[in-house]
Amino acid sequence: MKFLHDILEKQKPMFQKGGKFEKLYYLFEAGETFAFTPAETTPNKGSQIKDAVDLKRLMMTVVIAMIPCLLFGMWNVGYQHDLAFGKTPNILADFLFGAKFVIPIIIVSYTAGGLAEVAFALVRKHPVNEGFLVTGMLVPLICPVTIPLWQVAVATIFGVIIAKEVFGGTGMNVLNVAMTARAFLYFAYPSQISGDVWTADENGNIIATGMAGLVDGYSGATALAIAAQSTAKPVVEAFAGSWSPELFSFKSLFLGTIPGCIGETSTLMALIGAAILIATGVGSWKVIVSVFAGTFAMGALFNAVGANNFMLIPAQYHLVMGGLAFGAVFMATDPVSASHTETGKWIYGFFIGVMTVIIRVVNPAYPEGIMLAVLLMNVFAPLIDYFIIQANKNRRLKRATV
Repeated sequence: MKFLHDILEKQKPMFQKGGKFEKLYYLFEAGETFAFTPAETTPNKGSQIKDAVDLKRLMMTVVIAMIPCLLFGMWNVGYQHDLAFGKTPNILADFLFGAKFVIPIIIVSYTAGGLAEVAFALVRKHPVNEGFLVTGMLVPLICPVTIPLWQVAVATIFGVIIAKEVFGGTGMNVLNVAMTARAFLYFAYPSQISGDVWTADENGNIIATGMAGLVDGYSGATALAIAAQSTAKPVVEAFAGSWSPELFSFKSLFLGTIPGCIGETSTLMALIGAAILIATGVGSWKVIVSVFAGTFAMGALFNAVGANNFMLIPAQYHLVMGGLAFGAVFMATDPVSASHTETGKWIYGFFIGVMTVIIRVVNPAYPEGIMLAVLLMNVFAPLIDYFIIQANKNRRLKRATV
């Protein structure tokens, strides 16, 4: 590594002020600081920062936490393909099948978003924002494997520019960038990201009813799509009456062996990622716990009302259906767009869970609610913090003596 660092140092003068490639300095700086810790140190006098973890290293921790979801998602793509065509599952073959379609999506996401980041950095003459290290991985994981690559590129660029760069870049954005990209895809290209396009054939195309070799009665619909369409009988019975009775059991929903977005299906993998974030101090356990608490509480309340079959979905099923766990761990905990006060984190997360279930149950036309819930609470997060801080000030003023 020292050899590579020496090579970069020799090239550095060409990118500094007065050098041949002065205008590309921030592109060079981004690559150098990604591979090596920045050389800057705090002054000899004054406050000292004794920590080697800069923003890039912090973002890489989140990427590492997402690896279990990514690897499981690659395998699940192949596994769902085997189920659809009645093949015997094979761990390695299924993983390689999924990797063939998932890796290009990741490459397109990083390339498209990275170009947008670099363009803004060169024009504004500031370092390349490190936040895209996470966003570039999040966007593929919240998309179906059959998503056209050009849509991934357009959505990623839209999210980077509209949700972040127009606000000033990393640390200034109001909305979660990846969720904004997902919202753009849902409203701009709903047919490519609806609840029945999650499984691919050998060519990466959407598996359609009547396709040669397809298992009789096969449906690639997600659990939430099936729940939304269940009006004649309870949702749990609808799960058991699907083409594969065990496919949507609580165990399968928890493990993630179901149709769905690449990285969102497995609650177990999301919880492993949560453990990494919490252990390293990167993610807030208060937000994660409160999201699950709000979801369960609202699900239990709807169970008590019981006006329709969707309301009667057992509260615990809401915890493992759709992308709730993934959203709670990797989206709701975004340190920029989430609440920053400790009390505010509890309120913020709780209402994300509440809003998720409300959107799922009250509006069956849009069964997955975590996306809109996170974006909605992103907007309210500053207001929550404001009232928490004001309440704290008022309490302290009452105790103050003049």
